[in-house]
Amino acid sequence: MARAATTTDAFNAVAEPRRREILDALAGAELSVNDLVERLGVAQPVVSKHLRVLREVGLVRVREDGRQRIYALEPGPLRAVYDWVRGYERLWTERFELLDTVLEQLQADTGDDENEGEAP
Repeated sequence: MARAATTTDAFNAVAEPRRREILDALAGAELSVNDLVERLGVAQPVVSKHLRVLREVGLVRVREDGRQRIYALEPGPLRAVYDWVRGYERLWTERFELLDTVLEQLQADTGDDENEGEAP
């Protein structure tokens, strides 16, 4: 089965860890390619390649500022990713509730042990 191109949708685009790092960086502010290169510590061609993919799926927009190209996050396409992940939120909530129950029981047991041997 052929793998889908990375430029088809947000799911494919964010599957690559470096692209997620770029999105994380752009979530806080608009940045130039040079800013991203400095923050991520990777070569400019690598950053440009990933920005091209992110731009093609609509996750970033670019504007010219003199000789620089400034990139900004476009969160709209991430909605599909969020909606998909949200379907699993119930499972996480159930597990956290079970963990809370176990921690409360451990705390209650520990509290009982601390009082053992003390005179009433």
